[in-house]
Amino acid sequence: MKNIYFIGECMIELRATVPSTLHQSFAGDVYNSAVYLKRCFPKITTSVITALGKDNLSKKMRERFASEQLNTDYVFAHNSKVPGMYYIETDEQGERSFIYWRDDSAAKKVIEFISPELVKQLSSGDMFFFSGISLAVIEAQARPQFWDIVKQLKTAGVKIVFDPNYRARLWDNVEQTKAQYHSAFSLADITLPGVEDLETLYDVKSVEAVIDYLAPYNINEIVVKNGPDSVITKEAGIVQSHKITPVKNVIDTTSAGDAFNGVYLGARLDGRPIDKAVELAAQAAGAVIQQPGAIAPKDVFQQAMAKSGL
Repeated sequence: MKNIYFIGECMIELRATVPSTLHQSFAGDVYNSAVYLKRCFPKITTSVITALGKDNLSKKMRERFASEQLNTDYVFAHNSKVPGMYYIETDEQGERSFIYWRDDSAAKKVIEFISPELVKQLSSGDMFFFSGISLAVIEAQARPQFWDIVKQLKTAGVKIVFDPNYRARLWDNVEQTKAQYHSAFSLADITLPGVEDLETLYDVKSVEAVIDYLAPYNINEIVVKNGPDSVITKEAGIVQSHKITPVKNVIDTTSAGDAFNGVYLGARLDGRPIDKAVELAAQAAGAVIQQPGAIAPKDVFQQAMAKSGL
């Protein structure tokens, strides 16, 4: 049975529904990706590696993970920290804005819980996924240990997957980000960048420019997302362009890229070719952005994906 590990942060999501009323749920880029992967490919063992607290919301978050059939063996409980929280608003075009409370997030401490014995367990996995947000959340002094873990996993044959997912406010400065991303690209077997992420950091303004920028790195599989317009992939030196049919009824774009990532990786682990993986991933992203919040209702999402034969 195939398995994949997602390391990062899940947060408490607050979203306005009607005036003076907030809807509370749970979300975070790696968690969102894990959920959508598992919904589409239930036979793949999907694990989240993170740290929560010992408070009631942490308990409910862990229960939510389990309700989505995610493996919680690597969801650790910090004695004094709590999950981060954010408030989200969307405009008429479905574009979002956030307010965050994450300075005391338990996820910042996740590396403290990863022992040499645990690294050995993870070394039997098929994929290990982290994002630019995962990197930013990990405390600076713990990042050398994180990179040592990633190197051990790569040496053991685990495919390393990196989505840049750049959020400027999480970093001290651009130079710090670039240094960490250089390490990530140097170790990645698969990367899933968006043009917007790399444009901000490296002034690359097109899918082709992203491919060219990443060429010096030894990345076997590159999947470049260009919003609703297209996806370009490069595998073993072969570049393919994949047309995407835009969705007209856009409600909330919050986790479009996360859904794409999860379903794409699930399809690849399931043995699907790249063109089919992109098709399924784009379909998932299109279904998600027609619903409010990061996690679409399971029945609605699965109904939207049913036409693909999943």
